Amino acid sequence: MRRFTRTLAAAALTATVVAGTAGWASGSSRQPVTGAPVGTAQWRADGLPDPERMTPAQTASYFASMSPRRQRELAAAHPTVVGNLDGAPLALRYAANARATGGRYAGQQVLAYDPRDRGQAVLVYGDLAKAAHVAVIVPGSDTDAGHLAPLIRKATALRAATGGRTAVIAWAGYTTPVGVGLDAATGDLAEAGARRLTRLTEGLAAVGAAEPSVFCHSYGSVVCGLAAPGIQVKDLVVLGSPGMRADNAAALGTSARVWAAKDPTDWIDRIPNVQVAGLGHGTDPTAPEFGARRVDAGDAEGHDGYFAPGTASLRTFAAIAEGVAR
Repeated sequence: MRRFTRTLAAAALTATVVAGTAGWASGSSRQPVTGAPVGTAQWRADGLPDPERMTPAQTASYFASMSPRRQRELAAAHPTVVGNLDGAPLALRYAANARATGGRYAGQQVLAYDPRDRGQAVLVYGDLAKAAHVAVIVPGSDTDAGHLAPLIRKATALRAATGGRTAVIAWAGYTTPVGVGLDAATGDLAEAGARRLTRLTEGLAAVGAAEPSVFCHSYGSVVCGLAAPGIQVKDLVVLGSPGMRADNAAALGTSARVWAAKDPTDWIDRIPNVQVAGLGHGTDPTAPEFGARRVDAGDAEGHDGYFAPGTASLRTFAAIAEGVAR
């Protein structure tokens, strides 16, 4: 009976979205990529500390205890591990990932790369070590290591809107849903993503980077809602959100300022803000009763237009990132 109820709810949610998006095809169920980085077995066999047992702070201490030469040796011998260790020196991770990706992202700073399944990649724009302000963009469905163009556009637009003063992380660091289907209607992938997002923010703190503002788009806002109690961030900004799996901003359990944006033409507005039998993501964060600060998105267009140059939403996002928005 419970399975039947979930199936009916999923069908209703999917039908609503497909009708509102001119027939966008529904996606299939996926298993999240989790666990230790690729290459960890050999890393352990070489007598090195288990990555799954070290916190980012412990990882930072471990690398600080060795010489730069030894750090480079480890990065050369185990690039897929070092490149994905939150808390390891930033420059070392960039070098390790340049090696691991074989130049796939030539000229870009790759903070993390995981080739498993559809692939995950985390790119950095700006000097993360020195920037006074840091922003993280968490994307929604259909984002992976081979489909980064929309996320990169958002990241570069936000950085440009701050005059280059904010370092921006394009975080395709979790398994996203494909299309619209059961994965997009449930929180399973978001729960795995939330753990990874939490570790990212712990890693930023461990290397002394500025406390970030996090911008969460579409299904990414479900990730951010679930991660909210465990991440130390200045601001939590959701845009085009189907819900955050919380009844209101206070229920997120965060000390960060919570902001929400939704433009009038966004098809996400047609998704029922319900949570039944594990399906759906709850209250619309832009609803007055949710209690988030509203971001003007009246001149954004569609579900993907919030970071478009010249929009009021992008100007506000830049002000939030730089800590001057009120």
